[in-house]
Amino acid sequence: QLQLAESGGGAVQPGGSLRLSCVVSGLSLQYLNVAWFRQAPGERREGVSCISAVDGDDGNEDTLYGESVKGRFTISRDRAKNTVFLQMNNLRPEDAAVYYCAAFAGVNCNLQPMAYLDWGQGTQVAVSS
Repeated sequence: QLQLAESGGGAVQPGGSLRLSCVVSGLSLQYLNVAWFRQAPGERREGVSCISAVDGDDGNEDTLYGESVKGRFTISRDRAKNTVFLQMNNLRPEDAAVYYCAAFAGVNCNLQPMAYLDWGQGTQVAVSS
């Protein structure tokens, strides 16, 4: 059974940084597309970033980012630790939300929540002065 556990959330001021972690157990990351989603109160779940199980043709990690986080957030993984990270820099008040990691077995990731079968419990991110 696949399990995902997020950590690293917290409260920061605008412009600050946080690094979220998603520890995956039950299946190796080499078989899994993993994504970060976020949901603020009263809002629909939004795709933040994802990383594909298979690297791109250039040998680099195959990643996607939502428009609102491009250039500020970076997704990465440590295969040895079966963990996916989300480095969040230059945080804004509108980034405040519960952040979830999610996974599905496949080749290429996407930012559609319906594609993801397994989800973590979420970690809260607050951004305010």
